[in-house]
Amino acid sequence: MENRPYTYPREEKLKSRTTIDLLFTGGKSVSKYPLRLVYVLQPEEGAIMQMGVSVSKKYFKKAHDRNYFKRVLRETYRHHKHILTESTDKPYAMMFLYQSKDRLSFEEINTKTIQLFEKFAAQENL
Repeated sequence: MENRPYTYPREEKLKSRTTIDLLFTGGKSVSKYPLRLVYVLQPEEGAIMQMGVSVSKKYFKKAHDRNYFKRVLRETYRHHKHILTESTDKPYAMMFLYQSKDRLSFEEINTKTIQLFEKFAAQENL
């Protein structure tokens, strides 16, 4: 299989309940308003980087609003995940969160995502 950098395949989607619980109990976090990235090192040997997205029901009551922002977060991750994969060889489990009532445009979220991923890369390469 060829290396296609702009994909978000099924193996990269974070769905394990135990890993998600581990993220929120013992994970580290990095933020760039209104985005937050919670991450933890994958415990399994040979694991790949996994990403999940979340938008709070507290800020967006209607499901179609939450779904829109989740689509935007997945798309920005898909376009800029190379920043994460090039900065580290370690497999991480991550949760990408949108935490604000503010309705930012795609372009604004895109630039914040780049800044957030670069901040994560700098923090992990210390």
